[in-house]
Amino acid sequence: MHLVVGQVVRAHGIRGEVVVHPSSDQPEARFAPGAVLDSTVGPLTVTAVRPHGGRLLVRFAGVTDRTGAERLRRARLSVRVPDDAVAPGPEEFYDAQLVGLVALDLDGSPVGTVVSVEHGAAQDLLVVRREDGRAVRVPFVAALVPTVDLPAGRVLLDLPPGLVDLSAEV
Repeated sequence: MHLVVGQVVRAHGIRGEVVVHPSSDQPEARFAPGAVLDSTVGPLTVTAVRPHGGRLLVRFAGVTDRTGAERLRRARLSVRVPDDAVAPGPEEFYDAQLVGLVALDLDGSPVGTVVSVEHGAAQDLLVVRREDGRAVRVPFVAALVPTVDLPAGRVLLDLPPGLVDLSAEV
């Protein structure tokens, strides 16, 4: 499976650096010099990295100027991990483990199926597709998603009133 480890936000300066928003469990390893990342624009090899205000400034092989860096804007960065890989912590999950889980309300009523995970600056969101085709974006926090049961193939949701009604088609 592919594990998304970050996204290029924008170019930085004139020498080919880019600002990357990391979404990795191990950014120091995933973005180490020499690491090869898959991306929406092809494979990219990290040549340099440094922290920058909660994000990373990354330089990739072959990207030597601002024009090259601008071509990477919004590129999703990922690595290949074994399909049976397990996230490092008990409360951590890879996106691929969550997609396809049945989402149930606390009383056991079906809400829908997790179809994707959106990584935001504040928090991650589970995108749950309802039977009627609408999507619900649920902040992936313990208060709203108290249980993730991978062996049972389900997540339990404690949704506040109105969240499902406010959702729009994704």
